Amino acid sequence: MSRIIRTEATDILAKVVEYHGFVYTQGVVAGDLGGDVTAQTRDILAQIDAALEMHGTDNTRLLQAQIWLKSIEDRAAMNAVWSAWLPAGGAPARACVEAKLADPRILVEIMITACR
Repeated sequence: MSRIIRTEATDILAKVVEYHGFVYTQGVVAGDLGGDVTAQTRDILAQIDAALEMHGTDNTRLLQAQIWLKSIEDRAAMNAVWSAWLPAGGAPARACVEAKLADPRILVEIMITACR
């Protein structure tokens, strides 16, 4: 049977799940919710970098991203940070939508699927 690796699992979610060389992150939000969408996106992408590195991969191996914004008006500011973070030619399949998020201070949440 194939091994499933769950990182920092709780009763309701795991921070990262790895299975058959695929790495799935939770919906990641900023640790500091006091910043604007640019600051929150930078924080999130740094967390994603750390999570991917912990599982032996990085943002050159992205397959899919799901992005939720509190306000779709923040899409351009988030995309500026997102685009600078992506490796050239390495954009994943992606969805980006406006959504009501769990805490009104959360401006952006990002979930990634990558491979090793």
